[in-house]
Amino acid sequence: MPATVDYYFTSASPFTYLGHQPLRTVLSKHGANVRVKPVNLMGVWEISGAVPPAKRPPVRQRLRLVELQRIADFRGMPINKTPRHWPVDPALSDHVIAALVAEGHDPMSYMERVFAAVWANEENIADPDTLAKYLELEKFDAASILERAQTEEISAIRAQNTKDAVEADAVGVPTYVLNGEAFFGQDRVEYLDHALATGRAPITP
Repeated sequence: MPATVDYYFTSASPFTYLGHQPLRTVLSKHGANVRVKPVNLMGVWEISGAVPPAKRPPVRQRLRLVELQRIADFRGMPINKTPRHWPVDPALSDHVIAALVAEGHDPMSYMERVFAAVWANEENIADPDTLAKYLELEKFDAASILERAQTEEISAIRAQNTKDAVEADAVGVPTYVLNGEAFFGQDRVEYLDHALATGRAPITP
């Protein structure tokens, strides 16, 4: 049977943006399924001990900016290291993705557009009009999806995803989980590729 990967992320994460295209390539290569699980990153960080970039020591803030540019160069992707609309509240965008999943849609192409909206195109993903534009480009019913995205049902899904991420030992985003093994960070996509290719047993603590 095809493997299944749980994909934990939030829409505002630059590392999720940088890993999304490579992840799609790996999933397609192996015919693997994906369970798309947007999370509240603050809820994950609360357990893992991480803090927002602005609260990190200056040396770590500088390293983050270098890493963003280094990864983008390596992956051949555009990036604005300090985009106009960041920090940004990703809740609505995450909820839209959760609503697409709840409606039985494949949101991966839409997600690619939204992640690039922040980190390549200087757009505000907290603005419903921005999200509606990309929903329409993917041929979704923007008004219906946006309405469902703002329900308690969808909020509860994201909250449960966050709990699931913590249970899976995700320390941040993106985290890809295969057979109970968590691969944290866009730079672990290649390790995920290897695990899928070899079919090796999951590595545990």
